[in-house]
Amino acid sequence: MSSTETAITEWLASQHDAMVAALEKMVNTDGGSYDKAGVDAVGEQVKAFMAEHGIPVEVVPGAKHGDCIRATVEGGEALNAGNARQNIVLMGHRDTVFPKGEPTRRPFTIKDGIAYGPGVSDMKAGIVMNMYVLAAFKKFGGAPGPLVGLFTGDEEIGSPEGRPVIEAEAKKARVVFNSEPGRPTGNVVSGRKGGVFSVFDIEGKAAHSGGNFEAGISAIGELAAKITAIHALTDLKRGITLNVGLVSGGQSVNTVAPWAQGQIDLRYVEPADRDEIMGKIHEIIARSYVPGTKATLTIKGEFLPLTQSPEAAKLLAVYQEAAAVAGLKPVGEFSGGCADSGFTAAMGAPTLCSVGPVGGKAHSPEEYLEVASFVPRAQSVARAILKLESSGL
Repeated sequence: MSSTETAITEWLASQHDAMVAALEKMVNTDGGSYDKAGVDAVGEQVKAFMAEHGIPVEVVPGAKHGDCIRATVEGGEALNAGNARQNIVLMGHRDTVFPKGEPTRRPFTIKDGIAYGPGVSDMKAGIVMNMYVLAAFKKFGGAPGPLVGLFTGDEEIGSPEGRPVIEAEAKKARVVFNSEPGRPTGNVVSGRKGGVFSVFDIEGKAAHSGGNFEAGISAIGELAAKITAIHALTDLKRGITLNVGLVSGGQSVNTVAPWAQGQIDLRYVEPADRDEIMGKIHEIIARSYVPGTKATLTIKGEFLPLTQSPEAAKLLAVYQEAAAVAGLKPVGEFSGGCADSGFTAAMGAPTLCSVGPVGGKAHSPEEYLEVASFVPRAQSVARAILKLESSGL
């Protein structure tokens, strides 16, 4: 073990209490995806930490959602100095899925070594971990290239503003570590499904359901037919699922429904499946099962799948070797959930996801974090960074 590795990992171990304190403050700060002020307040905590440790930051303002914060720590030149992909990226999102006021109702708590609170593992612990890994390399050096900490603000709704920033960063990335929560098993994620989130709106014609029924055209009747057809596209063997998870419509119980809406969640594994299934959805939306209805489809958000390239498989092996020094034995898992890591992988950057502290039950009141995982997971990422050069990545 080099003296730099020893210095970094020992310093990270000494920062456990500080990490927990930073996490408590962050969890107790509102930050739902549509609460730009709250997400940016969490961003101010990130910026204050970076300033304290002499790490410069750039801000890419978000028009509707949280700003993107880019922190940089200069590092040594890689062996392949002509390669434009030099940056070692630590990525994470500051927003949560919870409504405004949730931290007041359910503040950060620790019981028997388990921390609870909105966003405690998804993914404010990963944000804090990345902050401290950056600070360690700023303090002791040793990185084989520039380190970039990318802290985005709208992942939970498909990164509508963050995606172009992430993709631009991925084009310059040598590798990407996305600090989504480590799996409850202690594993990391080496593959994820892609997802498309869309809304279809149906126009019918209102009429009195008793006195003038035959003059009406039911948008809700059309909605029901379209839902049945959309759900029939599910193919579990191929990992393709369709779920119309939200519906609304109608004017009153005694009115033939003049309008209706459904919201679709599509998940898929193979990139080619996306266009095939979306093409079939467009056909369903264009067809009028109830004569006289009209419908439109709008894509509201989208994630690309995280697929494991040979270089990403090598990155997983490097991380596993680094984690073993901390007594961890992570395996790469496949997840049906989506994340920003799909965007970086699609840009050709070797990407490893869910390297953050271990937690589970995200998006629920039972969301938790294993506090003892903070330091070893931070040490594992730091050691993996130090091993990049010798691995050939």
